[in-house]
Amino acid sequence: MNWEETLDQLEEGTVRAAEKEGETWSANIEVKEAILAAFKKGNNVNYAGIYDGFVDKHNIPPRMFDAEEGVRLVPGGSSVRRGAYVAKGVIIMPPAYINIGAYVDEGTMIDSHALVGSCAQIGKNVHLSAGVQIGGVLEPVGLSPVVIEDDCFIGAGAVIVEGILVKKGAVLAPGVTLSKSVPVYDCVNEVMLGKGAPIPENAVVIPGSRPIKNEWARRQELSAYCPVIIKYRDEGSDASLELESALR
Repeated sequence: MNWEETLDQLEEGTVRAAEKEGETWSANIEVKEAILAAFKKGNNVNYAGIYDGFVDKHNIPPRMFDAEEGVRLVPGGSSVRRGAYVAKGVIIMPPAYINIGAYVDEGTMIDSHALVGSCAQIGKNVHLSAGVQIGGVLEPVGLSPVVIEDDCFIGAGAVIVEGILVKKGAVLAPGVTLSKSVPVYDCVNEVMLGKGAPIPENAVVIPGSRPIKNEWARRQELSAYCPVIIKYRDEGSDASLELESALR
C-alpha cells in the first residue's frame, strides 16, 4: 500500500488497522506496514506558526477538524494525529490524544487525560473516562491492537494494553488493568478465563487480587493483582451508565 493513500483512507474510515471476521479481530498487516513506511519517509520539522515549539515528522501532522465533520474537539491541549479516524458525534475532552492508525467510532466520549494508542479500535457509544490508557500496537505488525467494542464503559484510570479485546457492552471499573500477563477470573461462572483473555460481552470487571502460591509470599500474606468479573450487566447497571444525550 502507498503510505499517503493509506493515511487518507484511515482518516476516512475506509480501511482499518484491524478487522473483525466472525468473533475474531486480526491486524491488517498491510495497513500497519504503510504506517511504518510513513514514519521512515518523514523528516523532523518545526511546526512553527501552528504548534510553536513542537517538532515531529513533516508528513504526519496533527489533524484539523471543521464543524461540518461533527466531531467536538474541545480546546485545551488535545491532539488527533494524522491517519486516525474520528467519527461524527465523537467528543474529545482536553487534554487527550488519539494516535496514528486509531479508529474511534460514532458517539464515543474520550475524556480528559485519556490516550487512544496507535491502531487501537474503539467502537460506537464507548465512554473512555478520565485517565484511561488504551495501549498502541504498531510493532510487530502481525499483532492485533487493543479493541474496545460498541457500548463499553471504561472507568477512570483503567489501563488496557497488549492487544486485549473488550467485547460489546462490557464495563471496566476504575483502576482495572488488562494485559497479556494477567489472568482474568469470572466469579459468575466460577472459571479462570486465562491470561490476556477477551473480556466477555456485558461483563462488569473490577480490580481484584489472588494469593501468591510461593510459601514465603503466603507467610507474608502477599497477593497479586487480577481483574475479576463480578457480575454481568442488568437494568440497574445500564441505568447508572446511561449516556446523557444533552452532552452530545
